[in-house]
Amino acid sequence: MPHLLGLIIAGAVIGPNGFNVLSRDSSVVVTGTTGLLYIMFLAGLEIDMGDFKKNKWKSLTFSIYTFAAPFVLGFLGGYYILHFSILTSVLFASLFSSHTLIVYPMVNSLGIAKNLSVNITVGGTMITDVLSLLVLAVVVGMSQGEVGTSFWVQLSASMAVFTLIVLLVFPIIARWFFKNVEDKISQYIFVIVMIYMAALLAELAGIEAIIGAFFAGLALNRLIPHTSSLMNRVEFVGNAIFIPFFLISVGMLIDFNAFIQSWETLGVAGIMLVASIGGKYLAAMLTKKTFRLTNDEGQLIFGMSAASAAATLASVMVGYNIIISENEAGEPIRLLNEHVLNGSILLILISCTVSSFVAMASAQRIAEADKDNTVSGKSEEKEKILLAINHTTTVEKLVNLGLLVKTITNKDRLFGINVINEEANESSAKNAEKILGAAVNMASAADVKLNAITRHDNDVVSGINNVIKEQGITDLIIGLEDEKGFSTAFTDNLYNGYLRNKNANVIVYHAVQPVSTIKKYIVLVPANAEKDAGFFHAMLRIWNIGRNSGASMIFYGSSSTLDILKRIIKKANIEAKFNAVTTWQQAQEAAYNLGDNEGLIVMMADRGMYSYFPQMRAVPELLNQKLNGHNYMLIYPFSKTYKTITEKRAVSNHHDFAEIGKVIGKIFK
Repeated sequence: MPHLLGLIIAGAVIGPNGFNVLSRDSSVVVTGTTGLLYIMFLAGLEIDMGDFKKNKWKSLTFSIYTFAAPFVLGFLGGYYILHFSILTSVLFASLFSSHTLIVYPMVNSLGIAKNLSVNITVGGTMITDVLSLLVLAVVVGMSQGEVGTSFWVQLSASMAVFTLIVLLVFPIIARWFFKNVEDKISQYIFVIVMIYMAALLAELAGIEAIIGAFFAGLALNRLIPHTSSLMNRVEFVGNAIFIPFFLISVGMLIDFNAFIQSWETLGVAGIMLVASIGGKYLAAMLTKKTFRLTNDEGQLIFGMSAASAAATLASVMVGYNIIISENEAGEPIRLLNEHVLNGSILLILISCTVSSFVAMASAQRIAEADKDNTVSGKSEEKEKILLAINHTTTVEKLVNLGLLVKTITNKDRLFGINVINEEANESSAKNAEKILGAAVNMASAADVKLNAITRHDNDVVSGINNVIKEQGITDLIIGLEDEKGFSTAFTDNLYNGYLRNKNANVIVYHAVQPVSTIKKYIVLVPANAEKDAGFFHAMLRIWNIGRNSGASMIFYGSSSTLDILKRIIKKANIEAKFNAVTTWQQAQEAAYNLGDNEGLIVMMADRGMYSYFPQMRAVPELLNQKLNGHNYMLIYPFSKTYKTITEKRAVSNHHDFAEIGKVIGKIFK
C-alpha cells in the first residue's frame, strides 16, 4: 500500500473529526500549504526540459483530453441531475478537470521520471490546472458581476507579467546567487524563498499559488542539476517534512459523520467520483490510443492524473465562501453548497487511493521493463570514476563534475585519490585526510559514496596510474588550478604520464564558475572520432552532462560524425544542435566566441594519433591564451589494445548503422 494513503488516513484519525489529537490550526495549514507548493515545484524542477520541448504537443493534446472529458461529465451531472444553475454547474465541472501530482515523488523514486508517459502527464498538468483555475477566476468574477473587457485585459496582462518575471528574471537572479554564494544552507533557503515568491506573484496575478510553484520549478530547472547535493536536499526535506504534512492536513478535512447523516451528500459525492475518475480514465485511454503508448503507460497516465486534491480543494473552498443570496430563513445560499464541500473531501480520499494503487502498480512494471532492457549480459560495463584531488581549491569542482558525468545507478563507484610523496612529512598526510574528508562529505550530501584513497608514491602520476590499474578505473578526472591552467609541468605529466594508461578515459577540467550555472556547452568533435575505441564511452559522459544539468549542447564536427550523434539523440534525448564543419579551424573559431555562462568541451583525438593531428596537441596552449576565463574540459577517449582481429574490426565499424544500434542499446538506453 502506498505510504501516502497512510498519511491521509492518519490525518483523519488524529484530526478534529477523528480523535481530535491535533487541531487543523494555522501551523498545520501553513506547513501543509508549503507541501502542496513543494509537490508542484518538484514536478517543474525534475521535468526534462529537452523532452518537454520535444513532447509539448503531446502534453497539449493530453491536457485538452483531461480537461474536456471530466468537465463535460461534471457539467452534465451538475446541471441535469443535481439541477444546479449554469454558473454553479460550470464551476462544479471545473473541479474535476484539474489534478494533483500527488504520486509524482513516488514515481520519481522508481527512476522513470523521464518516461514519455510521465513527461506528457507533468506537462499536461500545468496546462489543465491553469485552465481550470482560470474557469474559477471567471466564474467568481461573473458571480460578483465583475466580468467585462477590463477584467479580461487585466487578467491577461497580469498573467503575462507573472510569466515573464518568473521564467526570465528568476533564472538571472538564481544564477547570480549560485555563482556568488557557496554556503549550502543559504542555497537551500534561497530555493524556498523562490517558491514562495513565485506563489505570491501568481496570486497577485489572479491565479492559484500552485501554478507559481510549478513555474518556479521550471525557472530553476537548469540551475539545480538532478545529481547534485542541492537537489538531494530539496527532495529530502520535501518528501520527509512538507509533503507528509500536506497529506496529513488533507486527511484532517475528512468528516465521516457527514456521509452517515446525509444521503444527499453521498449522491453528490457519487456523481463527483464518476465525473472525475471516469473522465480521467477516458482522457488517459484517448491519450494512449492517440500516441500508441503501451497499456502500462496508459495506466500510469491515468494513475498520475486521477488524484484530485490541490486545485480541487482550492476551487471548492472559494466557491463555498461565495454567498450569492439568502433563503427565506435568512440562511446563506452559496455558490457551492456544503454537500459539494463534503463530497469533495470524499473525492480527495478515494481519488488519491485509486491514483496511488494504479500509478504505483504500472510504474513498477515500467521500471522493471526498463531494467530488463538495459541489462546486456556479463559484458555490461561497471563504470569507476577516479577524481585526482590534490588541491583544496579543486575539491568541490571535481566532486560536482563527477556527480554530473556518472550514470544515475552509480551510487558507490566514485573514487577520490590524494597522492603523498614518499618523502613528505606528517602534515602532508593530515592535509590529504582533510581534503579527502571534504570530498567524501560533498558526495554523501548527494547520497553517493565516495571511496577515499590516500596513496604514498614517488610521484603523483605513477601513484594515480597504479590505482587506475588496481581498481579497474574507467574514467580519470583531473582538475586544473585557475591561475595555472595548462602549465608546462602539467602538460608534460598529461602526455607522458596519464595518457600512457590506455584503459581509462581522461577528463581534464578547468572551472571558473559552478557547473550548475552553465547554460550552454560548445562541443568540438574531430573528424573520424567515432572510430576511436573510447568514442562512445566518452560521448556518454557528454550526454550525462546534458541530461543531468539541463544545459544545451552545440556540437561541431564532420557530417559523418554528426549523423551518428543524431542517431544517438533519438534513443537518449538531450537538448542539442548540430553544426557541420569541414576543418578543425572552423570548430575552434566557434569555441573562441564563448559568451557568459557558456562552457567548452573538446573531444580529443585518439591519444596515439597526435603525429597525424598536430593541431590537437596545440589545443591546451590555445585554451590557456583565449579561454582561461571560461569553464572547459578536454576528454581523451581510452585507446585499448585489441586481442583479436574481430574485436578490432568491431570498433572500426562503429560508424556502420547496424553496429551503432548495438552500441546505443548497450550504453545509451
